[in-house]
Amino acid sequence: AGVLLTGAFHEDGLADVMDGLGGSPERERALVIMKDSRVGAFGAIALVLVLLAKVSLLAMLGSLGGMLLCSALFVAHVVSRTWPLLLIRSMVHVGDAAGSKSKPLADQISGASLMTAFIWCFGALALVCCAQAATNFITFDEASANLAGALVLALAGSAVAFGLMWRWFARRLQGFTGDCLGATQQLCELGFYLGLCFGLGAGQQ
Repeated sequence: AGVLLTGAFHEDGLADVMDGLGGSPERERALVIMKDSRVGAFGAIALVLVLLAKVSLLAMLGSLGGMLLCSALFVAHVVSRTWPLLLIRSMVHVGDAAGSKSKPLADQISGASLMTAFIWCFGALALVCCAQAATNFITFDEASANLAGALVLALAGSAVAFGLMWRWFARRLQGFTGDCLGATQQLCELGFYLGLCFGLGAGQQ
């Protein structure tokens, strides 16, 4: 459903980044490969691995309950779309400025916009705790206590994914492109699911 709603927008960025950075150690050549609309071996392998990992992790979370699964999907998509904004604020755009769709967006990310995004992200986390409390007929404090550790690990997993992507782009490209934003979203979403699974002990069910 996520792929359908976004038109595989972020998955396309992931494939392009993996093709470019996996296909050439040279910065300029990698940027040229990333502009190519064709999907190569590195991109195809990355897509398969990421999608299979998501299905596996979501299946583990689903084994703990449908409400938890829906909550994880909701929050992961919000959180993973917040991290790329930090990428925009902390790095320079190195793509084709004339034909880029992400360059105008990069110029518009202000401190106030970033703060608004973090408020929305916090709101999504709070909403999940409220939803879990209402579903399980327990108090908000109890729901928060049950989910706090798991959400911290989920956010940590997502943050680790962001840090690795930021370091990779800084070293290889000395900046970011629109494809880098999509790839970052995908890996941060995956990191969130992984951290949540560890926090909830989903693999032990």
